[in-house]
Amino acid sequence: MTIDEKLALDAFKTDKESHITINHAICRAKCTVRYCTFVCPGHLYSYNEETDEMVVEFAGCLECGTCMIACNESALSWSYPRGDYGVQYRFG
Repeated sequence: MTIDEKLALDAFKTDKESHITINHAICRAKCTVRYCTFVCPGHLYSYNEETDEMVVEFAGCLECGTCMIACNESALSWSYPRGDYGVQYRFG
């Protein structure tokens, strides 16, 4: 079974509020590479040129914390989703 097939077995219970917060002022002023767009295994980060802001689709977050490690400028705040929300791994 491939990794993509295993990930397709995961279930997500989406909260209304994001557990990932982006400090857009820091991101605009300091971030030039935007590592989060490259390292996120769920491909959740994108850059909106019209608003000059990073966007995160938190609903598909795998809760791995890779984005926090990759963000050199500390523009991201991340915490586990509140109880009963987030990813449920069904196949280890």
